[in-house]
Amino acid sequence: MSHSADLLTNRARLTPDREALYDLHTGQRCTYAELNTRANQLANLLRANFGLQKGDRVSILAHNSIAYIDLLYGLAKIGAIFAPLNWRLTGRELTYIINDCQPRVLICGPEFAQVLAEIRPAIQVDTILALEGAEITSSFSYEQLRQQASPLEPQRPALDGQDPYCILYTSGTTGKPKGAVLPHRQVLCNAINTVISWSLGEKDVSPILTPLFHAGGLFVFLVPLFYVGGRIVLARSFDPAASLKVIVSEGCTAILGVPTLFQTWLNAPAFATADFSQVRFFISGGAPCPPTLIHTWHARTGTPLRQGYGLTEVGVNCFSMTDSEALEKAGSVGKPIFHSQARLVNAKNQDLPPGETGELLFAGDHVCSGYWNRPEESAAALRDGWFHTGDMARQDQDGYFYIAGRSKDMIISGGENIYAAEVEAVFREHPAVADAALIGQPDETWGEVGLIIVALKPGQQASHSDLLNFCQGRLAKYKIPKRLEFTPALPYSPYGKVIKAELRKHWLGRETA
Repeated sequence: MSHSADLLTNRARLTPDREALYDLHTGQRCTYAELNTRANQLANLLRANFGLQKGDRVSILAHNSIAYIDLLYGLAKIGAIFAPLNWRLTGRELTYIINDCQPRVLICGPEFAQVLAEIRPAIQVDTILALEGAEITSSFSYEQLRQQASPLEPQRPALDGQDPYCILYTSGTTGKPKGAVLPHRQVLCNAINTVISWSLGEKDVSPILTPLFHAGGLFVFLVPLFYVGGRIVLARSFDPAASLKVIVSEGCTAILGVPTLFQTWLNAPAFATADFSQVRFFISGGAPCPPTLIHTWHARTGTPLRQGYGLTEVGVNCFSMTDSEALEKAGSVGKPIFHSQARLVNAKNQDLPPGETGELLFAGDHVCSGYWNRPEESAAALRDGWFHTGDMARQDQDGYFYIAGRSKDMIISGGENIYAAEVEAVFREHPAVADAALIGQPDETWGEVGLIIVALKPGQQASHSDLLNFCQGRLAKYKIPKRLEFTPALPYSPYGKVIKAELRKHWLGRETA
């Protein structure tokens, strides 16, 4: 499959005057021609002013803005690699990621100038660009330099589908984030798969209510809709009432959210009077969507709520279903998307028949090429052309897939992945803690939240507040457990691993694995 550097160029050539983007924060509306000009300027700026070459990385630490679109499409034109940063992380976590991917240029928004100042002595970045007037020492103005750059299409380096397009970091079970390398073929294949399987067209409009440092924000609808000539409404943050108003006023037709978002909408006063007649479908991703929520949503709106499934590593859109199937097969994620292969295997890598639960594997151009500077972990995940997701699923007799759980030790809270090893490692740093184990506790608002069970060292003392305050600055807020319990000792297997099934049975009254 060919590279993706011409996606915006070709769309601007075909429909230059069609509106492509509405930025709610600034009120700015951009046509495809205007977005392509901005992307060209960004590419020419980085190459001419700072000598960026094919393979160089560029990062951004900022809230949603058009700058993300500039980078997503502009960097591809010169073969550079987009590595956005999760602004929810602490300075300590950001330092690790920046030093791992080593961006030559970092763009920073005003809200994060302070955290950048704190970590700057510990990171190696050649150039800092200040976004939206951010007060950053020894930086250049992003907007000023971009506006001065050439609007012409930059000369392209040799590119093919295997060249890296993005590096998106996902938390690892070892406690250290891993940079999933998304090649050009993956970005293009995801766009084609989504347009074909979800029947997207040029009249479709979708709001982006999730952060653009996530694969979901970038690739669920943004790239596919720009590919087919639709329109994106970009929000800086999520507000229940404001987002419902925008969905109606802008005529949004396809809406992505996480289960928490849909539940928040249901509880919002403005929901009762919202007119969803123009919406073709809603889709829930990021975490399992309860069938009760799917049925309640349809009963209240008359519009289907589909459950989706995707991973950064294998693409954000891996399954598809029709409107009627969303109700008939509530709880299912559907059937594998058009250009994709999926398997369910047991521990011996043998294919399983319908009804049996096994690990979910994918093959196709929508699969990543591995992890940045992690050859061993790349080889472990990609075996014989198949990506091993670590997620467990089953398939019914009709070919519909159901996600059964996660073999990886993590919880999903409000659509965010929280890996137990990372949280547990921080608790173990406390001088009074002997060991700690994290499990997920069901929560009506967030789906599940973290419950940490702590065993203290003999003769040591620590309170709930002592340990939770210890997490501040060491873990992003959403990773800090919402509940903490003490225990004299944790249950261990003969191999020295904590038996979390026993913890769930004791603390939650359930025996799930």
